[in-house]
Amino acid sequence: MRLSRFIAWRYLFAKKSHNVINIISIISAAGIAIGCAALVIILSIYNGFDSIVRDLNDSHTADVLVTPATGKVFNPDARFDFLKDDPRVRAACGVLEESVFVQYGDRNKVVVAKGVDSLYERVTGLREHLTEGEFSLGFGDLDQVVLGRTIALELGARPAFLQPLVAWFPSRTAQVDLLNPLSSLRQVKLHPAGIVSLEQNFDQKYMFLPLDALQELLEYDGEVSGVEIYLTEAGLDRHRLASRELLTQLRATLGDGFTVRDRQQQNTTLYKLLKYEKIAIYLILLFVMLIISFNIYGSLSMLIIEKRDDIATFRSMGADDSLIGQIFVREGWLISLLGIAVGIVLGLLVCWAQQRFGLVKMPGNFVVDAYPVVVRVADILIVIAGVALIGWLISLGTRRITR
Repeated sequence: MRLSRFIAWRYLFAKKSHNVINIISIISAAGIAIGCAALVIILSIYNGFDSIVRDLNDSHTADVLVTPATGKVFNPDARFDFLKDDPRVRAACGVLEESVFVQYGDRNKVVVAKGVDSLYERVTGLREHLTEGEFSLGFGDLDQVVLGRTIALELGARPAFLQPLVAWFPSRTAQVDLLNPLSSLRQVKLHPAGIVSLEQNFDQKYMFLPLDALQELLEYDGEVSGVEIYLTEAGLDRHRLASRELLTQLRATLGDGFTVRDRQQQNTTLYKLLKYEKIAIYLILLFVMLIISFNIYGSLSMLIIEKRDDIATFRSMGADDSLIGQIFVREGWLISLLGIAVGIVLGLLVCWAQQRFGLVKMPGNFVVDAYPVVVRVADILIVIAGVALIGWLISLGTRRITR
């Protein structure tokens, strides 16, 4: 085994009689190096976008959401009082969501109104994404509203304007008067206090208003559609999600009448999509690496032809087909490993330069100026393992040529 490795190492750097073999070997190693660098860079950029999407989603998603197992709303009675004394819980906020019709001047739109309490104002991460005004839902006796950016643009609403926004919703108790259908509609007036912007779907969907104002509009007496729980560091695991022990305790305490979900379970589709997209990207790039690695086969084939005299000498000295085959298999694998080493270093240097200087800028108006890059050790390891395995398998194919 050591003999085959030693000879393969000598063949790798020895001068060949035909310069074309050197050129093909260099092209093979360079192709693998560029492919590995591309894998590292693309996966790291994807990690950067993944982190941005998760951070934007986390800014308006509670660590834990409690909703009724059946029905639409419930009354958060004394069953939730135990959360106030739990050191793992930073805040527990009742929220109410419903689609309502809103009108501002002569413009109107159907949006999702989210009623929140004063505690939500203090713990929400949406403050960091305000583009205008402030996240304030009350000023004296005035009820205020915070609008998604797209909603504000479509309605022509601005925090500086004095005209109120009117939210409408059909009464759940009044009879519909066919002669005057508007009499069965309830309304509440809200003054724009701020505009928040996360991403397109969020911006065109949500507006935030006081919980009691929305309860009045919907004719609820203290009912909410959910309780959002925000945790301290003690309540989170290493993945920044609610710890399994806390979730188990909440489910046992609240009983079967409630559904308890952590942040990942609230956005199952999003998290699965991010995971599967990364796997797809890796497999596609790995297939490209497979095509590039066929250069190794050509390089080894020509090297075997050139070394026919050496092979005959090895056989006369007692070397069997297994040893001779191992020499050229290891030769091909060394080419792969050399390309991997150069490619990983090159990819990491490019990622560092992008992180440090932001060389490649993002087009348009995005939340970051330059392409985000997050390098993860796990990605480096799977790139090395995947490309090394391909190089080994391609090299194994040359064993039959030596016989």
